[in-house]
Amino acid sequence: MGIIFNRPMIGVVMCRNSIKGHPSQTLQEKYINAVLNAGGLPVPLPHIVAEPVLLDQLLAELDGIMLPGSPSNVQPHLYGENGDEPAADPGRDTLSIALIERALERRIPLFAICRGLQELVVATGGTLYRRLFDEPELLEHREDPELPLDQQYAPSHEVQVVPGGLLGKLIPGCNTFWVNSLHGQGARTLGAPLRVEARSPDGLVEAASVIDHPFALGVQWHPEWNSSEYALSRLLFEGFITACRGFRAEKPRPA
Repeated sequence: MGIIFNRPMIGVVMCRNSIKGHPSQTLQEKYINAVLNAGGLPVPLPHIVAEPVLLDQLLAELDGIMLPGSPSNVQPHLYGENGDEPAADPGRDTLSIALIERALERRIPLFAICRGLQELVVATGGTLYRRLFDEPELLEHREDPELPLDQQYAPSHEVQVVPGGLLGKLIPGCNTFWVNSLHGQGARTLGAPLRVEARSPDGLVEAASVIDHPFALGVQWHPEWNSSEYALSRLLFEGFITACRGFRAEKPRPA
């Protein structure tokens, strides 16, 4: 049992779905497995915990936060645009932004993936491209939904690491690498708290981190997909879990 209880506890945000007409919240197993394989204990976070009293009680127990990808998109009004977002998940927006704010205040390790990166951008004052595929200067970043999953998640384009950041420390000596690409939105501008960690060949931000934070990293690709099979993915998750262990070790102990 000690193997379980000695693991850092990682809160992972859930997504709202409908299952046979029933309102539901779900978390894909690939995120759970990636955290487990790296040495963490994933704790699914339903949207109700955004209520401040519940959130503060929960955060006292967590050692890290992960914002996974999702078919939904961030609501446009949160980054200054008008109009509706058909694929919205307002409960997730509320919880994710509250978690980001507290993670930055309390220096809790944070790992944000795909939609998670977009949430990190919005929560720190940045803006998004609502439809990357309408921008002629940008690559096609969406997957082909007609292909099998292993082909959808296959490497799609190269990214270039910006020297001197967190990503460079996690993957030393690696300046370029290939990633999968399964997103229709992306970062347009970054707020002052963020620095660019990597870009795709078209200049789109593929990774960003929070300046002066021990570990707050967002990536636009999906390192959780078969994470144990790819050295790059393993290094990212292991770096995150190592930061979570360090945070846990520095927590005040009950008297």
